[in-house]
Amino acid sequence: MTQPGVTGWIDVSVTVRHGMPHWPDNPPIVLERIMDLRRGDDCNVSHLAMGVHSGTHMDGPVHFIHQGAGLDEMPLAATMGEARVIQIEDPREITVGELRKHALQAGERVLFRTSNSARCWQAGRFVEDFVYITEQAAEHLAATRVQTVGVDYLSVGGYHADGAKIHRILLEAGIWIIEGLDLSPVTAGRYEMICLPVKLHGSDGAPARAILRPVAGSGPGRATPAGTAQ
Repeated sequence: MTQPGVTGWIDVSVTVRHGMPHWPDNPPIVLERIMDLRRGDDCNVSHLAMGVHSGTHMDGPVHFIHQGAGLDEMPLAATMGEARVIQIEDPREITVGELRKHALQAGERVLFRTSNSARCWQAGRFVEDFVYITEQAAEHLAATRVQTVGVDYLSVGGYHADGAKIHRILLEAGIWIIEGLDLSPVTAGRYEMICLPVKLHGSDGAPARAILRPVAGSGPGRATPAGTAQ
């Protein structure tokens, strides 16, 4: 069941916190208070250290393409405008067979809501068996020429799959990648989206804040607390 009449903005980013799960060979997330009012300091000041592919983030082409564009070169239209949330039923992979059912169009911004949203972000450690985009599905997205792809865990490619190749297929097709979304608060449907990465010079990745708002008359809404699909 969905809650009817949801019209406001819904945050689909994860909260960055000290020690949160991260890709195994990436730097850990360190968030600590180095000045503290409770210790008699004049103000609170925090220190943050993490890899640019932590939490909700975006990948720039230079992540896997030599001399590719950095995220500071991303056109704002790539992640601002209408987006479609697609519910993925397969518990293991985002397959080309399932994508074909949704008749994707060139220029679309598509976000894949899988079991990752309700399962992986609840874990206190990195989850290896998350749902990911298969190589064939990536090729289908590239051939369709969608504009932007978003996934609800830390990579479009699987931990035990050829993640580098899946990234290259999408990035070489000019597709902008959002990773680390938490789509449990929403159901399948059409939304207005704003997702802006931090403007880091020439960066292969950057943390981002992503929000969605249902498009009037499209029928989606906020999910139940358990993240039940529509």
